[in-house]
Amino acid sequence: MNIVMNLVLALQILTALVMIGLVLIQHGKGADMGASFGSGASGSLFGATGSANFLSRSTAFCAALFFICTLALAYTANDRPKAAAGSILDRPGTSASAPAGGSSGAAAIPGAVVLPGAPAASDAQGRAAAIAAAIAPAVASATATASSGAGAIPKK
Repeated sequence: MNIVMNLVLALQILTALVMIGLVLIQHGKGADMGASFGSGASGSLFGATGSANFLSRSTAFCAALFFICTLALAYTANDRPKAAAGSILDRPGTSASAPAGGSSGAAAIPGAVVLPGAPAASDAQGRAAAIAAAIAPAVASATATASSGAGAIPKK
């Protein structure tokens, strides 16, 4: 399947480059006016109007081939294996495993500070108590500073 995808991708790139070249070769609408006054387009390989028909049909063919290659690549890129029948809600859930650092969740966090007197934080309440014990001195210090007015902004 991978070889087919590579071939389709190579064909798409080739048709894109050919289509760019064909568009650049074609004359605009105003170029036909110069041909009627003798610019020499009637003596070309395909005749006066033959080149316009050949180039426009070749461009249309390359555009169609490019479009088909694009659809084929999009279809094969999105071809995923079919999921099991039924809803995702019907499948049994998997529980998250415990962290690999022991019973304390702080040990699994890089750079975490484990307090020596803190209880083992095996549940949410234990973690909350450990955090409260760790920040209690800082809160008490900030409260004392605020009540004494030492860090207050002086009034004018």
